[in-house]
Amino acid sequence: MSADLAPVIAAGTRWLLTAFPPGPGAFSRALAEAQAMQAVTLAAALRYPTPLDAQLLHLLGPGGSARLDWVTGSDHGGGAETEADAGWRTWVDETVVSWAACLLADPATATAAHHRVGRGEAGEVTRLTSPGDREHDAAPLLRHPDLLEPVAALHRSPLLDLLDQPDNESAALG
Repeated sequence: MSADLAPVIAAGTRWLLTAFPPGPGAFSRALAEAQAMQAVTLAAALRYPTPLDAQLLHLLGPGGSARLDWVTGSDHGGGAETEADAGWRTWVDETVVSWAACLLADPATATAAHHRVGRGEAGEVTRLTSPGDREHDAAPLLRHPDLLEPVAALHRSPLLDLLDQPDNESAALG
């Protein structure tokens, strides 16, 4: 995966943790961050599979968090927080975050996505594909399918279509 996706991954992870805060304590925060980062990294690898895709992202921009903020009822208008948030929020990619929400809500979809991308491209995603009690306890809001639904529903259909397509090698051979 291209290093050019690092700002989108960082911003998407931060947005998820802001919208769906972890449980109390440093361990919960770290574990929730690991889960969010795994989900966003995998979603970004699916969304931008080639270096050219990543370069086009930088040329055109990811779009920002405005619609996601609206869907979740976050109000970032008019305060000092808005100025501080303006920079990183512009790097949020709505589709990547929506796909990450789908992956967090359903480990089976995360497993299919990981197989689609390949193990080397997205790194280790076991906290995403095989969450245990620790993961759920650390991030009860981030792992709750009902709470994630408004965000996941935004772009679930294209994700599922992508996961249902044969991979490039099979398509080239068949």
